[in-house]
Amino acid sequence: MVDGLRRLRADGGRALARVSGQALGPYQSAVVRIGFAGTWLFFLLRELPNRHELYGPDGPWSWELAQRLIDSNRAFTVLMWSDSALWFEIVYAVAVLSSALLMLGWRTRATSVVFMVGVLSLQNRSVFMGDGGDNVIHLMAIYLVLTRCARVWSLDARRARRLGSASAGPAGPVLWWVLGSVFAFGAVTGRFSTVWLVVFTALWVLAALWWMVDRYEPEGEGRAVLDVLANLLHNAGMLVIMVEVCLIYATAGWYKIQGSRWQDGTALYYPLNLDYFTPWPGVSSFLASSGTLVMLLSYGTVAVQVAFPFTVFNRRIKNVLLAVMMLEHAGIAVLLGLPFFSLAMIAADAVFLPTAFLVWLGARVAVRGSVPDREPGPYADPAPDPEPALPSTVPR
Repeated sequence: MVDGLRRLRADGGRALARVSGQALGPYQSAVVRIGFAGTWLFFLLRELPNRHELYGPDGPWSWELAQRLIDSNRAFTVLMWSDSALWFEIVYAVAVLSSALLMLGWRTRATSVVFMVGVLSLQNRSVFMGDGGDNVIHLMAIYLVLTRCARVWSLDARRARRLGSASAGPAGPVLWWVLGSVFAFGAVTGRFSTVWLVVFTALWVLAALWWMVDRYEPEGEGRAVLDVLANLLHNAGMLVIMVEVCLIYATAGWYKIQGSRWQDGTALYYPLNLDYFTPWPGVSSFLASSGTLVMLLSYGTVAVQVAFPFTVFNRRIKNVLLAVMMLEHAGIAVLLGLPFFSLAMIAADAVFLPTAFLVWLGARVAVRGSVPDREPGPYADPAPDPEPALPSTVPR
């Protein structure tokens, strides 16, 4: 019994050292960052001609109605700071810019916060706009702030390899001062709720502390403590993202089981015959004409969604179902005309992609050459880890 307790203590110590000593799943977090930032960016660009009707002054959900709803649910949106058309254009432009910069991985500690502000501001301004994928982006925009999602495949990682630190250069302090000025204005004028005031104050102070330690004590105890805290937050954020994906599929699958149309295998027949969901009428009619195919797709969708949360502990089965789900979302994008919903779900699924596959993929698409590496630095590409993800829920 004593030996068993000792082994248990030793295993717990190793697990704690691993969780606090490194940011697990760096490739998965990078893909999630690129996927969600890119999805939101493409959506904003596609809807650029319609932005005023979706989120702006010309929308059916007027500024007054939005103000009444915000007063009741206390949701966060900077678009409620003013009903000026100019202010709306500024917020929309910043949302587009922050999405592009986050996708590229430039100053991600700051741009992930601005990205979150842009997503929450636009979506909370008009809560009835969206196709389901907006809810996923809404949640993931918050979770990404917790992660160290630029350790690979980012401009930050490239800067760290060239200069030895991802914080090098004047852009970081300038961005910190600009964002601090906007935050101070919102705080002084009482435009933040207490919760968001605490959140933004903590983020702003921690960003300054990290820059100072990284610049003046890069190898000291202060940096080690901050690294441990950042790793713990990152790993907790990645765990939350994985749990969120499992919850999405579990709730969707079990909810479908309760529907009579899913039970008799005819559920997909109806959207395939709705004009709103048939960008390719010929293909939709062909699929809808086969009762067997409709039944198999309906039952298969339910089976995969219900089963996936139970397979995350089995690498091989999980990878098979993951590929099936991604193909399913690709089919939804094409057949039902919901590309951004599908992209959001594929980006969420990417947290479970195998590290070996991501490393192989990165090697195929990476731009070769550039500047020789100096010290590896905190953002250097880590060596592929045979067990790269969180304990028991490893995205392999």
